[in-house]
Amino acid sequence: MRKLMNEAGFTLVELMIVIVIVGILAAVAVPIYQGNIAKAKMTECDSALGTIRTAERVYFAENSHYTKSLTNLGFTATELDGKYFNQSDYTISYNDSTADFKITCENTEIPGGTRTLDHTGTFGP
Repeated sequence: MRKLMNEAGFTLVELMIVIVIVGILAAVAVPIYQGNIAKAKMTECDSALGTIRTAERVYFAENSHYTKSLTNLGFTATELDGKYFNQSDYTISYNDSTADFKITCENTEIPGGTRTLDHTGTFGP
């Protein structure tokens, strides 16, 4: 009689299929992960923009006009420095004719690393 062999294990084809599937999943997951990291870094910017906007509104209440200077708002040289953005990354533009302002933060090392906040509290890209 012929002896039946019961072999345990995987064939080379099965292992190659698994490797291909894992590669496809990694190719899809890595860009999504990097995008989420960039979004997380931008939350530092969003927080600082809100803080600067609040300081601008307080400054306006006291002086009846806005300012372009972070030092006029009471920020020290490194007070807005964080892990991903420094105080030099923040700029304020003020329009005298319409009496409004726009605060911008920009870090070119982060994909999509530019964000604005205007006097109404609207965030922009």
